[in-house]
Amino acid sequence: MELVIIGLLGGLITGISPCILPVLPVIFLTGGAQSARIPRYDALGTMGGAASAARPATASAAGTATVATAAPAAPEVSRWRPYLVIAGLVTSFTLVTLVGSLVLGALNLPQDIIRWVAMVVLVAIGVSLIVPRFAHLLERPFDFLPRRRVDHQRNGFGVGLALGAVFVPCAGPVLAAIIVAGSTGNIGAGTVLLTVSFAVGVAVPLLAFALAGRGLTERVKAFRRRERGLRIAAGVAMILLAVGLAFNLPAALQRALPDYTAGIQEGLTDNEAAQDALALGGLVNEENKDLDKCTNGAEELESCGTAPSIKGIEAWFNTPDEQPIALEDLRGEVVLIDFWAYSCINCQRSIPHSVAWDDTYGDLGLNVIGIHSPEYSFEKDEGNVRAGAEDFGITYPVALDNDLATWTNYRNRYWPAHYLIDADGTVRHISFGEGNYEATEKMIRELLVDANPDVDLPGETDVDDATPEVGSTTRETFLGTSKDVNYAGTDRYAPGDGTYAFPDEQPADSFALDGDWRLETQYATPSGAGPASLRLDFHATQVRMVLAGEGTVTVTLDGGDTREIEVDGTPRSYAVAEGVGDGQHVLDVELSSGVEAYSFTFG
Repeated sequence: MELVIIGLLGGLITGISPCILPVLPVIFLTGGAQSARIPRYDALGTMGGAASAARPATASAAGTATVATAAPAAPEVSRWRPYLVIAGLVTSFTLVTLVGSLVLGALNLPQDIIRWVAMVVLVAIGVSLIVPRFAHLLERPFDFLPRRRVDHQRNGFGVGLALGAVFVPCAGPVLAAIIVAGSTGNIGAGTVLLTVSFAVGVAVPLLAFALAGRGLTERVKAFRRRERGLRIAAGVAMILLAVGLAFNLPAALQRALPDYTAGIQEGLTDNEAAQDALALGGLVNEENKDLDKCTNGAEELESCGTAPSIKGIEAWFNTPDEQPIALEDLRGEVVLIDFWAYSCINCQRSIPHSVAWDDTYGDLGLNVIGIHSPEYSFEKDEGNVRAGAEDFGITYPVALDNDLATWTNYRNRYWPAHYLIDADGTVRHISFGEGNYEATEKMIRELLVDANPDVDLPGETDVDDATPEVGSTTRETFLGTSKDVNYAGTDRYAPGDGTYAFPDEQPADSFALDGDWRLETQYATPSGAGPASLRLDFHATQVRMVLAGEGTVTVTLDGGDTREIEVDGTPRSYAVAEGVGDGQHVLDVELSSGVEAYSFTFG
């Protein structure tokens, strides 16, 4: 029931979001106006129905009366058409979202082929609405099939099928969980239930819009007199939608409009009950169904079922001949799974503990395995990950989980996250985020003794815990538009080129821009030939920036001394302020052209 409610609410919210706008004209015209009870005309402009039956006879040149030959009347409309259009959309959207990726992968076909085929179908239907004789050509191959009396009833569902295949609603938390489950094959009854309820939730506002279109068409005299014009408008709308999708224009429209539903979407799932119901890191399956039996950060060993498998890995390194590792091959030894990402500041503070445990207990039966699950797209690059691992002194095996297959198989939601597995392959401890290192090491030692009572353990490791107390620093600050940014300027923070100015007063723990900037989904970069400035108000003892590109970053803390940082290469973390005192501070950062700024992290 929780899944149904969350799915329905998530769908309803998505159904009124700005990303629905590109499909609304087609829904209005093909689902609504096309089902209105108004005079309808055939391809020659002749009225169908009772009006054609009452058409008077005309006189021939010879003076004899003849009956005018009428072209076949346009087919009778179906009052079910709006429902069939939406039903077709829901059907194809559900199937494509859940199993489309798996089916195409099994057939070794491109992942976007369904979308392109659907766009071609939309164009064909659009042309047939504008040129009815073209519709007859399309139907000729199917003349052997028995025809239904109401053609519009049949066509409505087909239109919906095509729309559903190209329908890309905003990927909020609910849809994200569905997409991850579908792309990784973790599809169970809960996944199907969530997907169907989400699709129904989206369908409700769309159906209301279609029915409103029908009612408006029947009530407005100007529409009732222009049935043929409405058909042409519907055809044009479908063709424009297909062309717009081909050039990704709806995405540009979505970026230009504020997402007024983002806060509602986040509020829907920003609670433990919803996250447990959705398992946002990946839906429940037979491998991970017992992980809930572990308590995050427990002080004592627990038992949480057999460890899920490591799957979908793109590459391994720090293994013999870079061959993959299977957990089944490590039975009899203790395993620590460490989910991390190399530019994540929380991971950077956690990694020294994993490295120390590997150094101290690696020869005594402990196997540390780093599952690198990227947060940014640049973190999928194997060269970047290798360089990051080398910088952190990681010599234990690392798996590139670029498709988040293992991440979802563990239902993980955090960077970093530790899963401690005993010699029998059972998960005995889970720790999300930073901290809990002392308890984790104590349990590592317990499991090593359980696996080998004769083991001679050295003293515990001595690694400074650099994790700040909760609330003691400004939260991680992202500069890309796809993240939740704490931007303080008066201008709207939106993708594309723009000119910005510092506000007169800047709130604490926020940033603002000045000059010409280009904002991308993951980073911000100066758009002009000269530098651009950024001002950060923060509280922390250390500030780092994830930077890439080539150029110079000039940093000034509290209006005092200035230092320059040379940036060259792929994204990595740079220290921009260290040893900062207590209280709020202001950091002025000037980026030269060619430098990309991804985020601020604090310590």
